[in-house]
Amino acid sequence: MIGFQTLLYKEVLRFWKVATQTIAAPVLTAMLYLVIFGQALENRVHVYPGVSYTAFLVPGLVMMSVLQNAFANSSSSLIQSKITGNLVFILLPPLSHLEMFSAYVLAAMVRGLAVGVGVFAVTAWFAKMAFVAPWWIVIFSLLGAAILGTLGLIVGIWAEKFDQLAASQNFLIMPATFLSGVFYSIHALPPFWQAVSHCNPFFYMIDGFRYGFFGQSDVDPVWSCAIAAVFFLALAALAVRMLKSGYKLRG
Repeated sequence: MIGFQTLLYKEVLRFWKVATQTIAAPVLTAMLYLVIFGQALENRVHVYPGVSYTAFLVPGLVMMSVLQNAFANSSSSLIQSKITGNLVFILLPPLSHLEMFSAYVLAAMVRGLAVGVGVFAVTAWFAKMAFVAPWWIVIFSLLGAAILGTLGLIVGIWAEKFDQLAASQNFLIMPATFLSGVFYSIHALPPFWQAVSHCNPFFYMIDGFRYGFFGQSDVDPVWSCAIAAVFFLALAALAVRMLKSGYKLRG
């Protein structure tokens, strides 16, 4: 366990040393989204009865920040270690693949949740928030951070240069989060795009997380949790297999 604890500490310290970039900057970005979209659409968009559009935005922005930053932490750490050549110092110690997986994913969860708490602390001032089902908030925030931390680990193992990592963020993570109901309810979409949204696992994470605040959602939170859990298990199995085989990690 000493190796696991050391790697986890190293990964947390890695992003905490540059907290202005890794935590403060995403919080500012989310606040700008809220100010711009909230001010522009507050009196024009009504999603749930009794819930203002600004209040509707807050959980979506919090969860979006959690997902994006959890992914960024594990993926950037792996690709940096591979390119700079210091990955060998992680592979040489007697660390099991499960310990490596747990350390990277937990560190990504810490960063994602830290950003999420910061975003909520800043944006909650702009709207009256409720906590109808707080356990769903906790479950989906932890599950979402774990899923994206695992996905970031997979991409970090697969990528061989920063261009590939940037492509994954720009063409996979960014579209998936923006098209998951952060800024709208999928019931406002045409039938075809509603069907497409139901194929996006990010949608279930954000929709279930939002349910914890308002007790209203587009999909039953139990169903959303089941889909997210299956998605996490599939990604975790793949990530552990890649670590165990040494895919693109050992020359």
